[in-house]
Amino acid sequence: MRIQLVTQIRWAAALTVTLASAPLAAQHAQHALPAAQQAAQPEAKRAAGTAAVPAAKIGTILIAHGAGTEWNSQVESIAHTAKTGGPLEVAYLMGDAAKSHRFQDVVKALVDSGVSEIVVVPLLVSSHSGHYEQIRYLANETDSLDDMMMHHLHMSGIERPTTNIPIHVARALDDAPEMAHVLAKRALALAKTPAKQALFLVGHGPNSAEDNALWMRNLRVVADSVKAATGFRDVRVGLVRDDAPAEVRAEAVRGVRELIGLQHELTGQPVVVVPVLISKGRVSREKFMADLAGLDVIYTGEPLLPSPELAKWIESRVRETARAATVNSAGR
Repeated sequence: MRIQLVTQIRWAAALTVTLASAPLAAQHAQHALPAAQQAAQPEAKRAAGTAAVPAAKIGTILIAHGAGTEWNSQVESIAHTAKTGGPLEVAYLMGDAAKSHRFQDVVKALVDSGVSEIVVVPLLVSSHSGHYEQIRYLANETDSLDDMMMHHLHMSGIERPTTNIPIHVARALDDAPEMAHVLAKRALALAKTPAKQALFLVGHGPNSAEDNALWMRNLRVVADSVKAATGFRDVRVGLVRDDAPAEVRAEAVRGVRELIGLQHELTGQPVVVVPVLISKGRVSREKFMADLAGLDVIYTGEPLLPSPELAKWIESRVRETARAATVNSAGR
């Protein structure tokens, strides 16, 4: 296996706003206006007052799986760069930080800040998973949750919040173009001649066969977008179903290895492998490395974070979800 290092560079842009004030004498200018204009002013003020009714103040919760300090720090870094137009809090479902970033606590913090509704953005690869259902349960979108997922919540002291303001759950990454952009960038950083090489996108995946099919439906769209953007000779995607029973995972890994082997035979070149993972951790550094052992691949394990594209995705999901909630509310 050949390992290459990829350096991530983050750029920050600064926005300078210049405020100008009118001369003090302008405050008295209306006394010099013609009578007709002065008479029209009360009506204009009433119209302006109507137009100035404030829009709903939206708070955002970026909620992620959660893991160690390094994993979580990348989540918090991207949260700080997302410009959603309102306050944003981070919550975790698992790991040590889950107890200090509980869902009900961040909801309270947002409510206390004066928001009138909340959009929850799940920083997950797919909307078809037990963790996504946990989030829907916490937001009161469903009352059904399997025992294991409920146990995970209880272990961290996470429960449904007590609030009267609406909470809306956005879609996970799924087939988001922003995810395709990040994966394309990761792949091109590893390839010498994309037109002669193959690319394999490998993901964690769900447990059930039904969810696996739904993950793959979305990720095939992403793979097609990456191929169009990069020009790789061949682009494939596969899932190792990491949390499934051992025999199910072993079969999934076998399928991934066979596909990569066929890609190598097709091109005669090392296959570029990029993980479809949120952040860097044990799965990218240890498990995937073991799964790929012995194959002629180029793999560094760089995940989706950190990338400015993910901040754009958060902003887009908040707009999309808030807009859909407004439409649904108006239709009732």
